Amino acid sequence: MHVLLFDDPAIRPHLLPFTFTRPVGALRCGILTIAEKWQRHLAAPTVGYLTQPYLQAKFPVCADGVVTGPALVINGAVCPDAVLVKQVLALQPGQGLYCDELLVAAHLADASLVAELVQDGLKEEKQVAEPVTVIDRPWQLFLRNGVEIRRDFALLTKGRTSQPVGDAHTIVYGAENIFIEEGVKIRAAILNAEDGPIYLGKNSQVHEGAIIKGALALCEGSHINAGANMRGDNTVGPFSKVGGEVGNSILMGYSNKGHEGYLGNSVLGEWCNLGADTNTSNLKNNYAPVKLWSHATKRFVDTGQTFCGLMMGDHSKCGINTMFNTGTVVGVGANIFGAGYPRNFIPSFSWGGAAGFETFQLPKVNEVAERVMARRNLPYDAVERGIMKVVFEVTAEDRIWEKAK
Repeated sequence: MHVLLFDDPAIRPHLLPFTFTRPVGALRCGILTIAEKWQRHLAAPTVGYLTQPYLQAKFPVCADGVVTGPALVINGAVCPDAVLVKQVLALQPGQGLYCDELLVAAHLADASLVAELVQDGLKEEKQVAEPVTVIDRPWQLFLRNGVEIRRDFALLTKGRTSQPVGDAHTIVYGAENIFIEEGVKIRAAILNAEDGPIYLGKNSQVHEGAIIKGALALCEGSHINAGANMRGDNTVGPFSKVGGEVGNSILMGYSNKGHEGYLGNSVLGEWCNLGADTNTSNLKNNYAPVKLWSHATKRFVDTGQTFCGLMMGDHSKCGINTMFNTGTVVGVGANIFGAGYPRNFIPSFSWGGAAGFETFQLPKVNEVAERVMARRNLPYDAVERGIMKVVFEVTAEDRIWEKAK
């Protein structure tokens, strides 16, 4: 049976800028992306995406682009748990599973009938046994990260044996809550898993003097640099590097915060880089709830959170000593530098800082992206360029300085 994750049109716009460049189901929260969670829970060989047309080449519905036969169609914003998975598997053809008005999942006898599902609904509607976890706003990613690390840890390690720490100079607390995959290298670090699990992915490295407090997910090929202070509920996505002080934050993958500086209650997309001594404020001086720019509503919205730092879209970067104010949103393909605090909303393809912005033109963005991805032996191909071209076009209205010319 096919497993297809769909972008809920009522949710996807509220998860921008991260969903400019990926389906909702490809967001990482915990150790795994939402799609990877469902794939493992359902023991599915692959997971397909029902997403925006311009993303379909990179995130296809299936290998050949044509799906026939029965399918489970699942809301890409919903994180699975044991109870929910049991209900989804019990669905019969024509049945849909809802959480109040939210469609969680549906069983289709013929996957080609997805359009009819959207238009005409289902033969029978059932309600979930208990409330589900829905990632419907960017800050939900870091708020749910600790819980999702724990769930993913249990899912990934059940019935398996961890590799040993293998370093006489590393101090370990709560060893039963630490899982080490093959190829991991640890040197003279402190691993404290008493309050949450620590997962060290394949071929990852923990360097000298790093202090790690669980819950923590260090994904495949990633590094925690010497002297880093990982304060808990952190995810370092695949092939990333992290240093300095980090608390309750997510790097989705292929991103670097390699130097000193604080990152807290924040989410970075892929191919991001924070220059040395970049700092994010995650708490206002008056302790008021943080407001965050919403691409969906084109205004700042109240998160209801006292702590909220930086939301940075894919391929964005900042120079040394950059200071991000509380609740800053950076779009895709931005380059930020200079003294002072830049504005709290930095549109996609911005070039500049507190002194003002101009447009980071697409050919130059492409040049940088090609160089950066080549360092990881990955191509910046026509598919990647096509996605960036669409994002550049749809975000033009946010670059207000272009309208003044």
